[in-house]
Amino acid sequence: MTQEELRLSESGARRKHWKRWGPYLSERAWGTVREDYSAYGNAWEYLTHDHARSRAYRWNEDGLAGICDRRQTICFAVALWNEHDPILKERLFGLTGNEGNHSEDVKECYFYLDSTPTHSYMKYLYKYPQAAFPYAQLVAENRRRDKTQAEFELLDTGIFDEDRYFDVFVEYAKADTEDILIKITVANRSPKTANLRLLPTVWFRNTWSWGGRDRRPHLYEARLAHNPVIELNLARQRKDQPGNRWLHCEGSPELLFTENETNFRRLFGAENRTPYVKDGINDYVVNGAKDAVNPEHLGTKAAAHYELTVCGGETVAVRLRLTNSDFKGKNAFESFAAFFATRQAEADEYYATVIPRDLSPDAQNVMRQGFAGMLWSKQFYHYVIKDWLDGDPGNPAPPAERRKGRNHEWNHLYNADIISMPDKWEYPWYAAWDLAFHCIPLALVDSEFAKEQLTLMLREWYMHPNGQIPAYEWALGDVNPPVHAWAAWRVYKIDKKRHGKSDRAFLQRIFHKLLLNFTWWVNRKDADGMNIFQGGFLGLDNIGVFDRSAPLPTGGHIEQSDGTSWMAMYTLNLLAIALELAAEEPCYEDVASKFWEHFVYIAHAMSHRGHESLGLWNREDGFFYDVLRLPDGSQFPMKIRSMVGLIPLFAVETLEAEVLDRLPDFKRRLEWFIDNRPDLRENVACMRTHGMGERRLLSIATADQLRSILKFMLDEREFLSPYGIRALSQFHRDRPYTLRVNGMEHRVGYEPGESSTGVFGGNSNWRGPIWFPVNYLLVESLQKFDHYFGPDFKVEFPTGSGNMMTLWEVARELSRRMTSIFLRDEKGRRPVFGNLEKFQTDPHWRDLVLFHEYFHGDSGAGLGASHQTGWTGLVNKLMQQSGESRERKKRDQAVATVTAD
Repeated sequence: MTQEELRLSESGARRKHWKRWGPYLSERAWGTVREDYSAYGNAWEYLTHDHARSRAYRWNEDGLAGICDRRQTICFAVALWNEHDPILKERLFGLTGNEGNHSEDVKECYFYLDSTPTHSYMKYLYKYPQAAFPYAQLVAENRRRDKTQAEFELLDTGIFDEDRYFDVFVEYAKADTEDILIKITVANRSPKTANLRLLPTVWFRNTWSWGGRDRRPHLYEARLAHNPVIELNLARQRKDQPGNRWLHCEGSPELLFTENETNFRRLFGAENRTPYVKDGINDYVVNGAKDAVNPEHLGTKAAAHYELTVCGGETVAVRLRLTNSDFKGKNAFESFAAFFATRQAEADEYYATVIPRDLSPDAQNVMRQGFAGMLWSKQFYHYVIKDWLDGDPGNPAPPAERRKGRNHEWNHLYNADIISMPDKWEYPWYAAWDLAFHCIPLALVDSEFAKEQLTLMLREWYMHPNGQIPAYEWALGDVNPPVHAWAAWRVYKIDKKRHGKSDRAFLQRIFHKLLLNFTWWVNRKDADGMNIFQGGFLGLDNIGVFDRSAPLPTGGHIEQSDGTSWMAMYTLNLLAIALELAAEEPCYEDVASKFWEHFVYIAHAMSHRGHESLGLWNREDGFFYDVLRLPDGSQFPMKIRSMVGLIPLFAVETLEAEVLDRLPDFKRRLEWFIDNRPDLRENVACMRTHGMGERRLLSIATADQLRSILKFMLDEREFLSPYGIRALSQFHRDRPYTLRVNGMEHRVGYEPGESSTGVFGGNSNWRGPIWFPVNYLLVESLQKFDHYFGPDFKVEFPTGSGNMMTLWEVARELSRRMTSIFLRDEKGRRPVFGNLEKFQTDPHWRDLVLFHEYFHGDSGAGLGASHQTGWTGLVNKLMQQSGESRERKKRDQAVATVTAD
């Protein structure tokens, strides 16, 4: 067992709280729903980036390369000033949803380089320009561009030309659970000398200004002169609350103190509550306002002010230590280097047990940064709907309109936990279906955390009393695909394989809660009680001809191929869990039978809704489509070849012969249904015919339907891209689908890059790009089909090539196409970087990997949120199970050998 595995064991047993501190500080708290107290939900405009430096946050803090404790009592982050910017760089800058031509977008260059699961070692890189940061230029140029044009990025401004920037590396190493070593290394990449103000900053989250019982803590200077110390007095509220902390600062920095309080004078022209306010350190350093900081060296926010002059090409390091010891006059940095070296070595030792050794160095680097992004994307998320709607004592009452506005039906919601975020800047809030996918790669390194995340969403202070799982803070009541059961089942199996034992208690606990959610789906999303489901946008944003989250301009409703297929998949996931639990507790056989029955009815309804209704399977085309049902009873399929028609493949499961033999009651009911309901059996693929190993197959798609769908999916003129499966077929590039309604034309065309429309916000595009979550499920589905059909079932890959492959081989090839997005090709270029030459060729950029939200359907270039390691972190699971192409591995190993020589 490695040292990191020992720490994980101690943390899981609550013997030592190794995870009490971590990267739980958000990268954006401004512009969030939580901080929005406007009448009509104008979150982006209510608290802006310009206001963020001056306004105390109500719910969450943010910062640059920051950490905090798991209750976010104490925060630490880095602030920078290049002596040219109009403000300190205390937080990442980006455009709001209304400023960007493709909605919100961070305009910074930063990278998660490393982290262990307990955060015993972490590394982060921020690239800070030496010239004035082009805030106004980024806003103006993106506002000028329309949705048909590319986003204007920080690199496009020329700010990094001639390497006029600092690489700022921030590293953390834990000597113990409450003893954190901090090293900040500044590398001047320019050939010229440049000045930098470095301000490591520590502060308390403001919990005392909202009318509660919390007393104001304070910071003060505990030691003067060389290696000064800031003491953090917590004004303890509870016995279990940690005691005082000390921040030891190496060298002779000037210590600056202010309060984490709103600057009412700057923002609203009103009097301040305190003489020193949140932006006091900014005003002191940038504007020379000597009276902006407390001369008594007392406050709730403090920084160590290092004035650095860094020669061209040189590197300077600053060391700090945030700890529960004042060291009583001893040197806090005596063993610093040894601790850092040990934790770095232990991180390497741990990942050697996770990342396959037969991967190339390049692939290993991608996996290591993938895990770093997953683990750095944890965040303390705080949102209490009742308090948010009611407002706080002693503060202005929120507008009355909010009582009927956003999230007012979720009055029970009380969130104050560490949660995996999709992207801590672009999406600094949990999204239920994103989180389910996060848990798959997370389970490879910290299965306990993955299980905790899945369980958390089903707790009574998250899940609605009616059984609905909260979607995301912009609309908690929106409907996401029901993938929670799938994720729980996968995490359970990954955990069992990695640790050699099964956590049945977790599986049982989550199964019972999922029954509530399943009941909500059945009761709320089947409009006619015919086992055909709606659900709205279901995470696929603009994939349809209409905004599926809004009332249809035609009236009526859409019978959704994807909504119905997700529910079929849900029933099979719950069936698999029930059968696993029934192995030791026979009472679950009854429940398993119920889910088998549910599945049969849904599978039948996909193709047969009755004599006068259309099924979702179109025999003429050999593909699944959504069906539009109008108020007058008329109906027709909307023939868009999209991911909606591929999602039925997700509803597949095999039943092992030995499992059925161990569960005689379930087997008897199964056989009775097969014998006595032939009308329903015909659309449940191969229940009568045994497959490989005497297995039974449960699937919406029959063998013939599977071949027909794969003919489209594996066609390079349709869905198949060099980098995975597109969300919309290329067929629609020249033949867009159009529908005229009430004199207006609605259109869906192939767009492999960013969306050119504003449907569902316009910041995501499902009309051509490659998305990892659905691609991952397609790979897994093909593996399940192969598990039943075996090596004799082959299809053309690609369609029309004459090259025949088993479904397992197809799944492996798709996996490798997806992983190739991040790996160097034969020219040494990474598709994810597209035409960004700085990333492709510069030695200080080319190995820094970004895990985007989605990818260009033709080129593989990264699009959308640039740090959405969350579900794109699934690439790590793909590389772990399918590796990389032999040709690439041999090439990279040869390059590594030449480099070493």
